[in-house]
Amino acid sequence: MKTNSSAAKDARLLLILGDQLSLDISSLRAGKPDRDIVLMAEVQDEASYVPHHKKKIAFVFSAMRHFAAELEDAGWSVRYVKLDDPDNSGDLPGELARAVKDHGIDHVLMTEPGEFRLKAVLSDWSKDAQTELEMLDDDRFVASHAEFRDWAKGRKQLRMEYFYREMRRKTGLLMDGDAPEGGKWNYDSQNRKPAQSDLFMPRPLETEPDAITEEVLKLVEDRFDDNFGTLRPFWFGVTRADALKALTMFVEQALPRFGDYQDAMLEGEPFLYHSVLSLYINVGLLDPLETCERVAQAYHDCDAPLNAVEGYIRQIIGWREYMRGIYWHSGPEYTQQNFFGAKRPLPDFYWTGRTDMACMAAAIGQTKEEAYAHHIQRLMVTGNFAMLAGIDPHEVHEWYLAVYADAYEWVEAPNVIGMSQFADGGLLGSKPYAASGNYINKMSDHCANCSYDVKQKTGSDACPFNPLYWDFLLRNEDKLRGNPRLGQVYRTWDKMDEDKKKEYRDSARAVLDRL
Repeated sequence: MKTNSSAAKDARLLLILGDQLSLDISSLRAGKPDRDIVLMAEVQDEASYVPHHKKKIAFVFSAMRHFAAELEDAGWSVRYVKLDDPDNSGDLPGELARAVKDHGIDHVLMTEPGEFRLKAVLSDWSKDAQTELEMLDDDRFVASHAEFRDWAKGRKQLRMEYFYREMRRKTGLLMDGDAPEGGKWNYDSQNRKPAQSDLFMPRPLETEPDAITEEVLKLVEDRFDDNFGTLRPFWFGVTRADALKALTMFVEQALPRFGDYQDAMLEGEPFLYHSVLSLYINVGLLDPLETCERVAQAYHDCDAPLNAVEGYIRQIIGWREYMRGIYWHSGPEYTQQNFFGAKRPLPDFYWTGRTDMACMAAAIGQTKEEAYAHHIQRLMVTGNFAMLAGIDPHEVHEWYLAVYADAYEWVEAPNVIGMSQFADGGLLGSKPYAASGNYINKMSDHCANCSYDVKQKTGSDACPFNPLYWDFLLRNEDKLRGNPRLGQVYRTWDKMDEDKKKEYRDSARAVLDRL
C-alpha cells in the first residue's frame, strides 16, 4: 500500500479501524485526501484479545485490505500495516506512535471506537504521547449517545419495544403518517412458525476468495491455526460490492419467508431465510439505514409481506440500536454483571461441539463451521442452556464475542449479559428467557434424532433442558418468584407432589455433575 514519506503542512493522521470500513464514516468526511494520511493496521492485540474464530479474523483482515485499496483508488494516501510486517508493533498505540513519528504529525482524527476497551486504550495513548486525538461521533447509527440517554432518563426499565417505536418515528420506516404501517408496531406473533425440511432454502451470497483474500487465509492458517473454528471453505464477501450483492439476494430470495420462519431451526440448514448481513453491517460495508430502506421498498413493491419486513427492520433499528444504547449507557462494568451469582465454568463442549444434545451439537457445530448461528440458536439453545446450568455469564459473554463473525462487544454484550443470561437483573428484559426442551422441540426437528427424550421430564434419558429448567427456577427462587411474568410457573411447581419435585432435583444434579 502506498504512503507518503512526509506529510503536508497541517496534515492529520486518520485512523480507520477494522469495523469502520465505510467511505461515509465521519472521520473520512472530515478529512482531506490531498492533505491527510489514513492509517490502517492489522495488530495482534486486536486479533487476540479473545480467541476469535478463524473466519472472523480472515473476514476482517481481508475486508480491511480491500477497503484500503478502495481508499487509494479514491485518492487517499494510505499507510497500511499488515500483521506480518516485521516492524509491526503488535498494537494500535504502537502503530499510531510509529506513524506520528514517521510523518511528523501531531493531530490524529478518528471516529469513536465501538468498545469501551479500545476507546480507553487510545485515549490513554494520546495523553501519554501528548498527541492530540480527536474522536468524532459514529453517526452510522440512528440514535446518538445523547438521544439514548434522553430516552432512558427516568426509566427504571429500558424496554426495547418503546425505544423501537421512537426509531420508527425518527426514520419514517414503515410509517403511515403518525401511525405504524398496517396499524400495529410489531408483528412478532406471526413470526413463530416451525419450518419443514421440504421448504426451498436459499443460500446467502457465496464468494470465491481472490488473491488478497487467499493471502489473508494463508496468514490466518500460519498465525491462528489453534483458534476456534473452520477456516475453509471461506465464502464471505469482503467488499462493499459483495455486501450489496448479498443484500439483493436476501431481499429477492429469502425476505418473503423470513418473518414466518425466523425462529425455526432445522438439522443441516444453518441459514434458512436469514440474511447473514450483520457481519457486513457491523464492519461498515453496508449501511443499516440503506439496508432497512431496501427491505421496506420490497414491502411497498408488494414483493414481501409486512410481518417479514417489519420483523427484519425491528432487528436493525430496534434491537441493534437498542443494544448499542444499552452498552454505552450502562458503562464498562456491564460485562461483569452476574445477577444470579452463577459461577460454573463454561463446559468444554462449547468449544468442541461434542455433546449428545442434538440441538446444542447442531448450534455449536454450525458455529464452528460458519462463524454464524441465528438469533434463536444463540438465545434459546446455547444461551438458554448456559443460564439454566448456572454458567458464569462473563465466560458466556467472552465465548459469544469469540466465535461469531458479527460479534463486537457493543452489540454482543447486551445481547448475552442482558437478554440471554438475565445477568443484569432485568434492566433489559422483563423476565429470563428460560425454556425447557418443549420449546426447542416445537421450533426445530433436532429432538427427533437426539440421544435424549424430550418428552421424558426426569431420569437419565430425559432431555437435560427439562430438569435444568426447574432447577434454575428453584436455585433462583428468591430473585424470581416475585416476577409477575413467572407467577404461574411457580404456582405449577407448588402444585407438584414431593416425589416429582425430588425427581427433578435429582435429575438436574446428575446433569450438572456430568458437566
